[in-house]
Amino acid sequence: MIYIKSEKEINVMRQGGRILASVLDEIIKEVKVGVNIKDLDKLADDLIIKHGGKPSFKGYKNKKDDPAFPSVMCISINSEVVHGDGTRSIILQDGDIVDFDIGMQYPAKNGLYTDMSKTVPVGEISNEAEKLLRVTEKSLELGLKQIKPGNKLKDIQKAIQDYVEGNGFSVVRSLTGHGVGKEVHEEPMIPNYVEEKFGNIIIEKGMTLAIEPMVNVGNYEIKTLDDGWTVATSDNKLSAHFEHTIAVTENGCEILTKYDSR
Repeated sequence: MIYIKSEKEINVMRQGGRILASVLDEIIKEVKVGVNIKDLDKLADDLIIKHGGKPSFKGYKNKKDDPAFPSVMCISINSEVVHGDGTRSIILQDGDIVDFDIGMQYPAKNGLYTDMSKTVPVGEISNEAEKLLRVTEKSLELGLKQIKPGNKLKDIQKAIQDYVEGNGFSVVRSLTGHGVGKEVHEEPMIPNYVEEKFGNIIIEKGMTLAIEPMVNVGNYEIKTLDDGWTVATSDNKLSAHFEHTIAVTENGCEILTKYDSR
């Protein structure tokens, strides 16, 4: 079922999205060579609680009997695509790229969910890594431009896939964007490549979606590491990930996780 949100619900998500974006902004300010990722995860926990929210990934289970996800953020480094355990003790090194995927329920009790992600450099990164970040972020921007009532999900998918592959990279196929708001993950699934099963869904005003291209330098195949959580590229080449939560408006979309410091 695809939930269409009311103006009141979207306003709550707007408030939560701004807070979440400000939290991620504070996290990114602390990124530098020598920082332990588990300290950044603890900072995210503290900031979310301080602002009246609740981390939506910590303790998350796909199914009732699954193990609970251990950290507040998914922190994924270099060839790690997504779902990196933020409680790991890993020291950031010069030349790394690190993805912070963060979600929050706001207000903490009976609130609504927003979700966002950004991959950032640590120190001086390679030209290849710099291009990967630039292309992945641009592909998200191009995908968002396709969002308006009457268009189909495949318009988003095609914009992302064409730009990524036109720059010599690949889009991950077995992980997708999704609806978000009443739950952490809602229908519809939103692949980042043209896929007819979901692509023909018509975009409607009031939909709230998490659009999140995951882009690899090499092929699109992925693997799950021994910790049971972290997903990495099968060829150990670099990967990047950018994400925004958006609301479909009358004429396009509003980015709910865009931080406005004014």
